[in-house]
Amino acid sequence: MHNKNYPLYETTVFEDFRIMTENVAKKYPDRVAISYKENPRDRETIKVTYSQARDYIRDIGTGMISIGARDKHVAIIGESSYDWICSYFSLMSIGSVTVPIDRDLPADDILNILIAGECGFVFYSPAVETKIDLIRDRLPAVKTYICMGEPKTSASLRLSDIADKGSDLFRNGDNSYYDYEIDTDRMATIVFTSGTTGKGKGVMLSQKNIVLDMTNGMYFFTLTPKTMNVLPPHHTFGSTVNFVGHFAQGIEIYISSGLRYIPQELKEQQPSHLILVPLFIEKLYDKVWKGAEESGKASMLRVMIKVSNALLKIGIDIRRKLFRSVLDNFGGKLELVICGGAPLNQEIIDFFTAVGITILNGYGITECSPLISCNRNKYRKDGSVGMPIKDLEVRIKDPDANGEGEICVKGPNVMLGYFKDPVATATVMDEDGFFMTGDYGRLDDEGWLYITGRIKNIIILSNGKNVYPEEIENELSRIPGVTEVIVYAGESASNRKKEAIVAEIFPDSEHIKSKGITDPQKYFEDEVSKINERMVSYKAVNVVKLREEEFVKNTSKKILRFEIDKSID
Repeated sequence: MHNKNYPLYETTVFEDFRIMTENVAKKYPDRVAISYKENPRDRETIKVTYSQARDYIRDIGTGMISIGARDKHVAIIGESSYDWICSYFSLMSIGSVTVPIDRDLPADDILNILIAGECGFVFYSPAVETKIDLIRDRLPAVKTYICMGEPKTSASLRLSDIADKGSDLFRNGDNSYYDYEIDTDRMATIVFTSGTTGKGKGVMLSQKNIVLDMTNGMYFFTLTPKTMNVLPPHHTFGSTVNFVGHFAQGIEIYISSGLRYIPQELKEQQPSHLILVPLFIEKLYDKVWKGAEESGKASMLRVMIKVSNALLKIGIDIRRKLFRSVLDNFGGKLELVICGGAPLNQEIIDFFTAVGITILNGYGITECSPLISCNRNKYRKDGSVGMPIKDLEVRIKDPDANGEGEICVKGPNVMLGYFKDPVATATVMDEDGFFMTGDYGRLDDEGWLYITGRIKNIIILSNGKNVYPEEIENELSRIPGVTEVIVYAGESASNRKKEAIVAEIFPDSEHIKSKGITDPQKYFEDEVSKINERMVSYKAVNVVKLREEEFVKNTSKKILRFEIDKSID
């Protein structure tokens, strides 16, 4: 739908996290803020109002101030939960620097980030306690561990005890939580872009970065009353868009109990909109068509879509009735999905539009807090990732004949820089103060942004996970018999829809011969499997491909990645 006169929506404006939680608690004190289940099999859903959440956030903050966490770097490691959200909001409100960490990372990667992030406190969920126990003795700088749940060891504090202490202090006149003046321009969080600090960088974001990314971004959307969170909290798409953006607007956030429960929870919780990465949407799409095929109704569904689209062209919209059986798979009330993190096939967007669910495809990057652009409820273009959000300037660097070049961004949501890495920071900022994203794209005559490729070597999986090939290559190069190795996202020749991380190896033939290895393919597959076992699952190499000639190189003897044939035999 293309309507250039489509107006901006009204949004909630706030300056910092503390003001956000106070404002929404005053405006909607009895409205449900966060809902969840203690156990996914429970019938009862726990519902927390905005005033209750505000009190808990304030109590955690007061308790943390009393144990010296103000202005300190504090890691938060765990799955999405009521405690994770409130801890994050609370720490931001008292001047701590939060360091969100992927709970699925190996213990050593968590260790490296805690050291690189200079963390003195660690919040963790019980699910991560085993990893925490493995690295405690190697973290002398961490003085306090706080379990968001029931710890198995007396070496950790309970978050509930800190909140109880904070509550008592506040009731007895301790106003330290409110007395603190928040500097919205200074570093408030460090988001590491990779599991290993040797390759990843710590993106420094201020409260102003995050707040203005959301307030300016929310002018673009009209959101519905209830969403369901399925994204990981350590990623800015989850923490900024799903948590900050929705909490500030007074929207109920139901926290999913996990991937396996999503189909059940969609029907039970009946969210009216979702924030997803393409992988989830692709699975929903596949599920609908699989069900249609199994029931023998696929042909009928295709005909109904054609009829519905024809009626829409003349202003008749009966999609909610016509596709009720399809929509019931998603709870019956789902009407909107905001998608980001990786490209999404236009065919899938068109399908959901046809059955009555609007998908708004957008673009973002951690260094921009993350939202850069997005299509809007009734203002969108096929193939585009939308228009830049309010107060954000986007330009294309060195455009070619087709107008394509590196996407560069300037605005209040652009990061402060990379933590303690001025050289890396300087390399991504141009002379005019634009952040160079490393993504390749173009702007059309009306200002719509299109992503056409990647300049950086980073691999973005369909689930939104970022994989740095150099990190994996560094591990694989240690395998005896590897002369050269390149890692990339490949497309399987046998299944074009299957995503695969490929390791292409040029073997040392002399080593292979000297070791009496008769089956090089099996040898390297076995060695790669051993490395996969100690890496986070989404970085695992799926396919090992051997080559007979060395890789093509430039005059500097660097491998030309674009020369690699990425089909998988």
